[in-house]
Amino acid sequence: MFKRVFWVATGMVLGVLAVSKATAYVRANTPDKARQFLLGPDQENVGMRTLQGLIDQFRQAQQAREEELNRQYTARLS
Repeated sequence: MFKRVFWVATGMVLGVLAVSKATAYVRANTPDKARQFLLGPDQENVGMRTLQGLIDQFRQAQQAREEELNRQYTARLS
């Protein structure tokens, strides 16, 4: 179990680093109009928006799965 947690955490850290490096490269080497197209008008909070989007998707999937399980168990008990 510890190995799995370690590798998941390592993957998350590497993902964050890759996104940070890619964002820095895009900021340094693209014109302003292209940056606005790629990163949106709020270029300073791209990381937070991405993280918020991931959290929202996780919560939606979690709620959908919970509803599915509740329907299954309710049907079994009826």
